[in-house]
Amino acid sequence: MGQPASGPSGELRFPPAFLWGTATAAYQIEGAVREDGRTPSIWDTFSHTPGRTAGGDTGDTATGHYHRWREDVALMKELGYGAYRFSVAWPRVQPTGRGPAVQRGLDFYRALVDELLAAGIKPMVTLYHWDLPQELEDAGGWPERDTAHRYAEYARLVGEALGDRVELWATLNEPWCSAFLGYGSGVHAPGRTDPAAALRAAHHLNLAHGLGTAALRSVLPARGKVTVSLNAGVVRPLTGSPGDADARRRIDILATRVFSDPMLHGTYPESLFADTAGITDWSFVRDGDLATARQPLDALGLNYYSPTVVSAATDDGGPRRDGHGRSDHSPWIGADDVAFHQPPGELTAMDWSVDPTGLHELIMRFTREAPGLPLLVTENGAAYEDRPGPDGGVHDPERIAYLHGHLAAVHRAMADGADVRGYFLWSLMDNFEWSFGYAKRFGLVRVDYETLARVPKTSAHWYSRLARTNVLPDPDAGADAAAGTSAGAGSGPVPAA
Repeated sequence: MGQPASGPSGELRFPPAFLWGTATAAYQIEGAVREDGRTPSIWDTFSHTPGRTAGGDTGDTATGHYHRWREDVALMKELGYGAYRFSVAWPRVQPTGRGPAVQRGLDFYRALVDELLAAGIKPMVTLYHWDLPQELEDAGGWPERDTAHRYAEYARLVGEALGDRVELWATLNEPWCSAFLGYGSGVHAPGRTDPAAALRAAHHLNLAHGLGTAALRSVLPARGKVTVSLNAGVVRPLTGSPGDADARRRIDILATRVFSDPMLHGTYPESLFADTAGITDWSFVRDGDLATARQPLDALGLNYYSPTVVSAATDDGGPRRDGHGRSDHSPWIGADDVAFHQPPGELTAMDWSVDPTGLHELIMRFTREAPGLPLLVTENGAAYEDRPGPDGGVHDPERIAYLHGHLAAVHRAMADGADVRGYFLWSLMDNFEWSFGYAKRFGLVRVDYETLARVPKTSAHWYSRLARTNVLPDPDAGADAAAGTSAGAGSGPVPAA
């Protein structure tokens, strides 16, 4: 697709075919949770359980995207974004997780895709972004093998409906969160805290990825491309001691290799079995499962926000500072004696460190590990405490600086030989941020949760300039971009429909 370049004044230029996109997830933006045949997902149940989310927030309304999708697509077009990664809500398409699809649900996504294509925006469909139908959870959820087979059936249904118009597909988003936050620490839906169940869930998500990939390929046209989005860890030891090195090894296996090894190589690390021998004997792994998990991919999606720093156990007795919420139960199964440390430097509103070198490190890792496999950055972004100013605009220089640093890291990785084909910024708009409710804002577009009006932030226009020119703008160029000098997009609120 061409190589990155530096202009005469040192500007960083990306190849002409590079995808500049944004990303969202169904439960975080759609709302309309009881309309057109949709039934509850595990996130509906979880968010309605007292004490599970900040402020008791739910996705019942979210950003109202289910009724405002035309305006949202028009805004993306106006801002010049070339791609959009969104997820399909499983309980909107297959309410019980079994049986035929609900055509009203599929029609919503058909119309959305058609609108995107008419606007010149490339759609990317994520099939699973954490909204398991509650009926499947009641039957055991991801720790049960049957859920993987139900997922493959669902993948085939959506592939049949949208495959003639969608080229790029992701099977799963961040299966680590589904398995280890959902069934280990319990800070994500369904909120269970069973270490053995978390490991079973991880394996069945690997199996689901393989079965789903095969199901998609059976119905997609030849141009269809399949990927998966992994939040693979960038794990660093606190010191050079042997104990800290072993802590890094154990967490790297749980953060990354428990998924990347089966999907890319058809194996599990032998040391994973040894590290977790006191929790499970892994007898749920059947002959042929790992071969099924290892399906040929057309690209690998990488999600990155911040690195993780670990050491051997310490005596401070403080909270686990791993960036994944507070719980008395650890998502790091079999590694309770590993200590986590706040990385140094600037923090976002999530208390995640700002470290673009981690993104470069992650990209180069998989460039070496899977040579010849194209890469996509399928999520990267930051939450900040941005608010409307006196002029009604939302000026967010911190986010622009964050994006500039991380995109420069992507450019450097490409110059170092990485085949990165696109970048999807998290997120298009402020939304329901899982257990944090509406308290954390990642969006390029601010959403007023009282009126649902949209206001593009300064960063939205800065990113617009990049998407239109393929040249990384200076961080200080945000004010000019917001004034419309490059994007031509308005900065006032988009009123609620």
